[in-house]
Amino acid sequence: MKAKVYSLQGAEIKSINLPMQFSEEINGDLIKRAVFVVQNNKRQKYGAFKEAGKRASAKLSKRRKNYKTSYGHAISRVGRKIMWRRGRQFGWVGAFAPGTVGGRRAHPPKSEKEMMVKINKKERRKAIRSAIAATVSKDHVSVRHILPKDYPLVMERNIESLKKTKEVRDLMLKLGLEKELDRISKKSLRAGRGKLRNRKYQIKKGPLFVVSKLCSLQKAARNLQGIDLIEVDRLNAELLAPGAVPGRLVIWSEGAIERLDKEKLFTNNPVNTKEKQDGSV
Repeated sequence: MKAKVYSLQGAEIKSINLPMQFSEEINGDLIKRAVFVVQNNKRQKYGAFKEAGKRASAKLSKRRKNYKTSYGHAISRVGRKIMWRRGRQFGWVGAFAPGTVGGRRAHPPKSEKEMMVKINKKERRKAIRSAIAATVSKDHVSVRHILPKDYPLVMERNIESLKKTKEVRDLMLKLGLEKELDRISKKSLRAGRGKLRNRKYQIKKGPLFVVSKLCSLQKAARNLQGIDLIEVDRLNAELLAPGAVPGRLVIWSEGAIERLDKEKLFTNNPVNTKEKQDGSV
């Protein structure tokens, strides 16, 4: 499979052969599984306070000769606390036990629970290859994004040297992505309780820049809403298929394509044995 390489002015320079990772069969179920693994492993552990619901002075004797006893009152054997008293008459309120107001939970979430989910190495790599192949399929990418006339997009190496957000925005306009920029510039108000939990707005996912190494483009592009940037060896299924839906608009740098081919990243025999597994296993 061949792809055109574009300059920073949006002009076609040459064409290159895409590596074998782009020829993988697109498997939606496998991508979905790999995305769920990444999302699971990003979760933060949480648990209830161990003394929650246990700090009430709840006690109720079931012995016949005790002074403060429930014997003969026709009430259930639930631990209670005394709210008022009149001689031997008591006003009890259920406490401590599960099912009572302010009582403990029967099975609260525990912070020591192991939340890590595993996936086979070959399965994870195959899912990433499948998601990479979906990024050059117009049928898949056009479902979510507004594509330019020429797609896929592979940029010359100089793209990694861009230092200003304005330069990145101008480049995208030259590539014919003005409608895509308009689409991702809007944000909507979230429905429901999420508004109270630091996620008031919903933002659409835009293009993903894939580069060969750490570069100045990362700081230049991060101020554009909905746009992500990642080094090629840190790719994962969630970045390539947000929401487990294959087909994200990806702008590849020529250096990233060369690294994919040279190091055989995400294949069963990668040259680089220190392949990063960002957010997965």
